[in-house]
Amino acid sequence: MGINKKMSITDLFGTVIKMNKDAVDCFIKDTSYAWLSFNDCSNGRGFLLKIPFNKRDNISKKSSALTGHDPKYSIDKSLIAYSDRGNLFVEDKATGKQAMMTFKERVEIDYNNIHQFIDSVNVTPTRIWAKVKIKDEWKELEKKIELK
Repeated sequence: MGINKKMSITDLFGTVIKMNKDAVDCFIKDTSYAWLSFNDCSNGRGFLLKIPFNKRDNISKKSSALTGHDPKYSIDKSLIAYSDRGNLFVEDKATGKQAMMTFKERVEIDYNNIHQFIDSVNVTPTRIWAKVKIKDEWKELEKKIELK
């Protein structure tokens, strides 16, 4: 990029994060961008950062990530996954192709206590499965997907 930038994780996400040194991954897409995936060691919350290697694109951040660092979440190494309280989104790190599965209802997820709302997840390039608490009832949701 021709310049050095220094940013704190706290400034990026607006909250203090105690990064678990054993729960950090980085995927680098040639000279385009890097995906940084990590979990907070105090509560297990997952985070994602997509850091572009150019001056025009902004950093993309997700504070609702479901990462493979969590033993109850199986996420294919080629993918990222995150939620918006009503859907589970999946994206291929290398191609940007995406898919999603809806919960069919809004779930007021407290991401600092994620397992009280999303117990477990299994995400592959062809399938999303999740055990989600909807209106005080655990439901297993599954969808075959095609990344587009």
